[in-house]
Amino acid sequence: MKKQQEYLARMRQAMRVHGIDACVVSGTDPHQSELPAMHWRGREWLTGFESANGTNGTAVVLQDDALCWTDSRYFLQATEQLKDTGFRMMEEDGPNAVDLVDWLVEHTHSGQTVGIDGMTFSISYAQRLEQELGDNGVKLNTEFPVFDYIYPDRPARPMNPLFVHDENIVGVTTDRKMEAIMEEVKPELANAILLSSLDDIAWATNLRAANDIAYSPVFVAFLYIDNERRVLFIDQEKITDEVKAHLQKYHIEVKPYDSVTGFVAGLPKETRLLLDPEKTARGIYDHVGCSVVFGGSAVAKLKSIKNESMIRSIRTAMLKDGVALTKFFMLVEREYPKGELTEIGLARELRRLRLADPTCVDESFASIIGWNGHGAIVHYEPTEESSSDIKGDGLLLVDSGGQYTFGTTDITRTVALGTPTEEEKHDFTLVMKGHIALSNTIFPAGTTGHQLDVLARQFLWREGKAYYHGTGHGVGFFINCHEGPQNIRLNANPTPLEPGMLQSDEPGLYLADRYGIRCENLILCVPDTVTEFGQFLKFEPLTLFPFDLRLFQTEIMTADEIQWVNDYHARVREALTPLLTPEEAAWLADKTRELK
Repeated sequence: MKKQQEYLARMRQAMRVHGIDACVVSGTDPHQSELPAMHWRGREWLTGFESANGTNGTAVVLQDDALCWTDSRYFLQATEQLKDTGFRMMEEDGPNAVDLVDWLVEHTHSGQTVGIDGMTFSISYAQRLEQELGDNGVKLNTEFPVFDYIYPDRPARPMNPLFVHDENIVGVTTDRKMEAIMEEVKPELANAILLSSLDDIAWATNLRAANDIAYSPVFVAFLYIDNERRVLFIDQEKITDEVKAHLQKYHIEVKPYDSVTGFVAGLPKETRLLLDPEKTARGIYDHVGCSVVFGGSAVAKLKSIKNESMIRSIRTAMLKDGVALTKFFMLVEREYPKGELTEIGLARELRRLRLADPTCVDESFASIIGWNGHGAIVHYEPTEESSSDIKGDGLLLVDSGGQYTFGTTDITRTVALGTPTEEEKHDFTLVMKGHIALSNTIFPAGTTGHQLDVLARQFLWREGKAYYHGTGHGVGFFINCHEGPQNIRLNANPTPLEPGMLQSDEPGLYLADRYGIRCENLILCVPDTVTEFGQFLKFEPLTLFPFDLRLFQTEIMTADEIQWVNDYHARVREALTPLLTPEEAAWLADKTRELK
């Protein structure tokens, strides 16, 4: 019996004691983080379903049932990890998706109570729960912090020290950022704002921390701003002398992290506090003592548009990343014939090569190294138990990135080891045709990522093939690898793409137990031409590393697609060659030779 069954029994006992008939457990924290600190990873502890690259999972526990919802990136992984835990997996997206709230409404009845920890659910999510359950006569209790009762050895909140991100690299001061935030607050008819999202706070303060959140240099805090005050709610132990001077320079007060609810409760009645309902915890909202205005998406948009200094710095990060990847894939080719490579060994080697650069603070996520069938698990991370030996013929999928002080990188390459099959080459080329179509498009200002998404999927769809994750996500500037508000995916998103936005281009294809293919560059939105129809935009690929020439099936490619590959490879070769040894430069020249 897995230990999760014991944890589940503890939870059900706590539910009985507190009059809770069903409990919903989120996979996030009071900041709605994609990767919360270990202190808030109670859902992982409870269910046994965990992932270093994301905690997308929400559990529901009743006295006679237990379920865990997750998205298509984790179906295979969750199915395996939830075995013998007492939980069963539910699909959050894809053709067999089941909506969690709808399921909960159907499986509860009038007079019952559903419990959540309001500090780990957004205002929006909790309000939907409350409304739909209430229509069914079911009460929502937002003050059920279940892990306070059942998790005695819960990890403490992180206390890592902060540091100042060089404003010469950033290109804009903390003062100017906070002024820009308040300029966006006024049109919302508010006069104050509380930021809960950790990447928003790190961006606004030009502060970072190592190891508060895995793979992201953000830190655990809240930030309040109005026309007179700036208040950072943070554990005092995290403030160094350098950071204290930085905060004083920009007139930012420091208050204890846990005092934020008392602070918002005591705000003057005339305060109109702007809260983002998608990023602010319901537990914060329940304490606010003044008027609340819902909005705040404009702040995320400020963060998403990189200035010229940032873009120059990101180009530097891409050069550094390209050098590390050249060394890595040369090693893979050299060692592969010996039959001694493993997935986990390659993950460790790639991390070592990136962090050999002193400006690389961490990886931007746990490297995904998937050989053959493991490549079909979209967010697979090799462990000691799961790691495969890399032998024989097949496809190796490597999705990785670095957190450089100059910027955040994220790249996926799928390469053939041994002799690729015609089917593998055909599928790879379909994915690349979609990648090229998106990368090479020109579109009018005001276009959203949702409107472009089909460009990357069209060639797969024509053959009855598909992938269900997004095609592109925004990327932060030495912050989070995943950043909004823009994205490129099937789901509608009203945010238009604008010059300065950095996002990924990563179509894929996954055949369970056989192989996975994903091809990813980071692309920058830049101006193109102005015509009588207005401003047009395009994408510039910033990632610098070749695609595997052996996997292209040129007979199904157009001349323009082949030219795109050759032009991109020529740019990679020109940029990286001066930074490589003669042996490395010769290897790169071969990998970027002309595709006929």
